[in-house]
Parts: sequence; structure tokens; C-alpha cells
Amino acid sequence: MDNNEGRAGGSEETGGKRKKRNMGRAEWSRQNIDKRARNEKQLEAKRRKIENGEQVAAPVYATHFSQEDIENEQRRPKKKVAVLLGYSGTGYKGMQLSETEKTIEGELFAAFVAAGAISKANATDPKKSSLVRCARTDKGVHAAGNIVSLKLIVEDPGIVQKINEKLSSQIRIWDILVANKSFSSYQMCDSRIYEYLIPSYCFLPPHPSTYLGKKIAELAEREGDLEGLNSRQTEVADYWADIDDKFVRPILETVPEDIRQIVQKALYFDEERSADTESDNKGESSADTSVEHEDSKPAAEETSQEKAEVDTAQEARRRQIYESVKAVKAAYNTAKREYRIPAARLSRLQETLDKYLGTKNFYNYTIQKMYKDPSAKRHIKSFKVDTNPIIINGTEWLSLKVHGQSFMMHQIRKMVAMATLVVRCGCDPQRIVDSYGATKIPIPKAPGLGLLLERPVFDGYNKKANETGKKPINFDNYVKEINEFKQREIYDRIFREEEQTNAFSSFFNHIDHFPQEEFLYITSGGIRASKRVPQPTEPKQEGGQKGRKSEREALCLVESESDTEANLPDGGEEGG
Repeated sequence: MDNNEGRAGGSEETGGKRKKRNMGRAEWSRQNIDKRARNEKQLEAKRRKIENGEQVAAPVYATHFSQEDIENEQRRPKKKVAVLLGYSGTGYKGMQLSETEKTIEGELFAAFVAAGAISKANATDPKKSSLVRCARTDKGVHAAGNIVSLKLIVEDPGIVQKINEKLSSQIRIWDILVANKSFSSYQMCDSRIYEYLIPSYCFLPPHPSTYLGKKIAELAEREGDLEGLNSRQTEVADYWADIDDKFVRPILETVPEDIRQIVQKALYFDEERSADTESDNKGESSADTSVEHEDSKPAAEETSQEKAEVDTAQEARRRQIYESVKAVKAAYNTAKREYRIPAARLSRLQETLDKYLGTKNFYNYTIQKMYKDPSAKRHIKSFKVDTNPIIINGTEWLSLKVHGQSFMMHQIRKMVAMATLVVRCGCDPQRIVDSYGATKIPIPKAPGLGLLLERPVFDGYNKKANETGKKPINFDNYVKEINEFKQREIYDRIFREEEQTNAFSSFFNHIDHFPQEEFLYITSGGIRASKRVPQPTEPKQEGGQKGRKSEREALCLVESESDTEANLPDGGEEGG
């Protein structure tokens, strides 16, 4: 997820097809790219379209001026600068410039032009200003500190304020520092620090009635690991039994036995189609349809009055089922939000996060990389959970901070999801180490909602800057403004959005209820448990067993967002 770095990918032969892929920084910097030839090729393609009478849409970030305005503009000197900024990614299609979508860089570039920091002659083409980003964040991902480097006109001492006045409240410039002519915010960045915020109830075990909950116990017994599982789940061993007894049983006791069974089935075995919405949907859940024709007579024997009575009774029954399911789910949500994670479970989480430290092969934590790809190896300096959770609107949140040299697409979100699954399922943390092996496993990416880039680190550049009289890049100089911005534009948005969407609860519920083996690597059965073994008596079918989901489909079904890799530039890396 080095949301971070958007750069052109190389290509590799895979299955007879050439595919673009992400490259590590060293490999990327060794490329001999003729940028002038590439740009001229792109311009030539545009010219051909215009000559052929085709309409060429202007980029959304471009500001157009008349030729007269451009010629009359006074030429002013440009300097290579580092622009220190923060932003809330909500409502933006990521950091990187897009000709058709609203992005952070798009709004930033237009603000530079409007404030006079970029000349009118260069107002339609960011390449003329040598724009480079330090970290490319994905759709909806935030940054308290990020950097773009480019050539700007900065002779006006009030230029930072003027640019901020042209930006939405979701984007702030902290400072603009004049840098060396060779400065590149991407190439000269030593490492990056990301924060991930997650509700502590995500570390509760799956309910014993879910598919995953049953498999955890079943495979632990089969593998002789029941004692180990119980020791890793000591502090939550009785949690669901207590919640069912305290919150759920009183609700179920108010409904007839036959309806009670339908409600339980809707809750535990048919999560996707149960009465989960607040709409006036009548009869769309499996619980509703299961009683649609109960106790009704054949149509020929019914009088219109009898039919009306039956319809009324069925509607009342469906409504009672719907309201009961809704009440039980509300009780579960209330209980989860009241959960406070014990110190022992925090220690278990830290033990798990420690398995990421050092240089590891993270190909299972990204997309489009093979096990033998050298660029899949990344170095993690630290991964810490803050042992002082915060309470927001009654829900407890944890802050996880990871410091690494660079990250691949979705890497941080997959690391967070894997570590959370290990803890919540009572899995041996050694499973993290197993994931670095050659066997491919489908690790889902946790919601992008909780992710933000805290800051990039420029220790190497700062050392040279001090020697040459340039100002070092240090976000600590703006800590007060950054903290106020983070609270108002990032943290508060994350907390509000989670309350409205239940993104985290939905994400883990989908995994818990997914009725195939794909995610069973998180049990005592190990990675082999997630690989389905066809039975000898099972008939072979082309394209796999009918109705079964592939690993890719499984990931799409459980991931809490609709963003897809197809929406991201080829070869790019993204910080999370």
C-alpha cells in the first residue's frame, strides 16, 4: 500500500501474458525511462485525435487561460520545493492525479494555479512543474503528513495562506520548503509511518454459531490443539455465552418457539439475506420466505375472506420475525460497542504484530506479485499498538502504527486484517510467519476507513540539508496544527462513518459467515485447511464445482468496500 508511490510498472511473463507489476524503489530507480520521448508520444496521440476531429476532454484539474493572458503574464522564477500537506481522503478518488476523477493532487494543482504559484502557461500540465508525490494514498485514505515536490513560484511570503484559501477544508498545506534542485519527494524518502484505527470489538472471537466459529473448535479438536486454543482465548472464553444469556435470550423468549428457530437461523446461517435492513422490505429475507406459504390452504379451497385472513396472518408473522432479528442484531451491536479489550489481549495483539518485523516476503499481502518476485520483500521497522485505547461515542478504538521503508498495494490493510484474524480466532501467531511461504492464501484487506499516512521520514535528506543551509523536513514543527486537523477532518470522520456504515462489523461478519474453506488458514488446521481436497466420489466438473466461489470471488464477497484494483493505476503502489 505505499499508497504511496504511483509509478510506472515494468512487465513480466506470466502464463504467456505480459503483465504490469509493482517494482521496488531500487528497481524503479534503475529504469532508463526516456521521459521526454514518453511525453512527446502522449502529446502526439492527442494531436492525432484533434486532427481526426475527435473530442479531447480537458483534465478536470486543468485551468485554461487565453493565449493573450498567457503572453501578458510576467515571468517569475520557479524553485524546487517540498510542499508539506495533510488531507482527509473522504470523497476523493485517492491522492494521484486523474484526468477524470476528483483527487487530492487535482485540487492541489488547481489551487497552486489560482494562488499564482504555477504560471498560466503551465496551468494545464503538471508535468511542466515536475510534480512528484512521496506517497500515493488510495481512495478514501487520509494523510496527516504527506509531501509533493515540484517547481513553484514562492517569492510571495504569504503563498501558503493564499493556497490554503483556494483549498477545501479537507486539505491543508503545512509549509512550503525550498529544496535542492535534485530533490524528489519519492526517491529521497527513507521510510513512512502509517496509523490504522480499529474498534477493539474487532478482536472478539467469531460467534460459536457462525461457520468460522464452528470450524475453529472443530479443527482445534482434530489437530489436538484444544488446550492451546483455549489458552489463547482465555480472556474471551465466556464472552458470547454471557452476551447470549444477558442480551439475546430475553428477546427470543418473547417470541413463539417456531419463530425463535427461524430468527436464529436468519442470524447465524443466512447472514447475507436475513432481515438486516431498516427498509419496509416485506418478505425478501430467507426468514420471511421460509414461512410464506405455511398453514395456507390450496387456492381453489380458499374464499376471498379466508385468503385475506391468511395473508394478514403471514404478514404479521413476517413482521414479527423481521423485528426480532433486528432487535437481536441491535443487542449484539450494543454489546460489541460496550466491549473493552483486556490487557492480555492487547499483549497478544502486540506479539502478533511483532511477527511482521524485519525484511519479509509480503507477496501474500498485495496483488499481482509472485513469490519469487524480489520486490515483494519489504522491511518493517516497527509495528506497535497503543496500549491506551480511546473511547469515542461509547466505542473503544485502538491505534496501530507501522513504520516501514515502503509498502505495496493494500499491504498495510492486509497486514492489519491478518493480525486481527489471528488474535480474534485464537490462532498461533506463528501463522504470520507461515504466510511468508510459497503457498498463496487469500488475505482480505481491512476497511480503508481506518487508514492514514502519519508522515514520511527524510533523515538522509535532512542531514544533507543541514550541511547546505536548507530547511530540514520535520512535521514536528507543525504538531499543533496537524493534531487539530487530524481530530477535526480525519479522526472525527472515521468515527462518524463507522457509526453510519458499521464497516468493521460487516467486514468481519462476512468472513465469519463465509461457508467455504478459503479463510480456514486462521484455524489450528493451518494453511492446508484452506485448501479444499476434492472427494474421490465427487464428479468432476469443468471450471470447478458448481456454486463454489474462487479465492478471488471469496475476497470480493468479504471485503467491506467496493474499490477494486482495476480502479488503481497500473504498476502503482499504494500505502495501505
